[in-house]
Amino acid sequence: MGLVVAVTGAGSGLGRALAVRLAADGTRLLLVGRRAERLLRTREDCLADGGKPGDIVTLPVDLAEPGAAAAVRDAAVAAFDGLDALVNNAAQARFGPLDDTDVDTFVRLLRVDLVAPAALIRCVAPLLRRSRGTVVNVGSIGGLLAVPGRSYYGAAKAGLHHLTRSLARELAPEIRVNAVLPGAVDTEMYDDLGIDDDAVARLRAEMVRTTPLGRMGRPEDVVPWIVMLLGPDATWMTGSLLVVDGGRSC
Repeated sequence: MGLVVAVTGAGSGLGRALAVRLAADGTRLLLVGRRAERLLRTREDCLADGGKPGDIVTLPVDLAEPGAAAAVRDAAVAAFDGLDALVNNAAQARFGPLDDTDVDTFVRLLRVDLVAPAALIRCVAPLLRRSRGTVVNVGSIGGLLAVPGRSYYGAAKAGLHHLTRSLARELAPEIRVNAVLPGAVDTEMYDDLGIDDDAVARLRAEMVRTTPLGRMGRPEDVVPWIVMLLGPDATWMTGSLLVVDGGRSC
């Protein structure tokens, strides 16, 4: 039987691409996201790429809401009797100057980008101890770079990076905890940044201009590194922050 992996934010972008790749490798998947219809499209893509119907389960849930972590744990147990890995990919991004961005926006970012991953890890830790499993958090180079207008998002991701390294020590040796830190990856996230279309266009141009490899990333540029961290080649890796950004953070 294949590994059992829960992927959050599986309805679009990087999460969907990762799910399809894992399904093709025979992984049993719990697909987690806010929108049921998007999860069902991801499931269809997984089945088209070789996944088996009984091996691909969807769970529509808002991870920022109370009880969401327990719902993920319970769904994994009900469908697969356990869990081998958790990929904390779900995230929200909001950009804007400090004076124009209220604190409630920051609180929501922290709930989605930091508190929810922490709650999920805590809730499924007994399952991962039993399987000697692994956690992969999807961070961002936004948590490394100091960029005006992106302080809230950067602070949330920096917190996730610290959580990764701290829990890698705390949960070892039974559970490995690593993170992948993508640069600018061209996904649906850029349609929902809380800024207008002209600002998004300028942002995209800036990302390309400041990336040494001359383009934004694609989900398929990042997915193989997550797959590697989930697999047998990474059994001596924990606490790593793996940067995949086209050189932008150099």
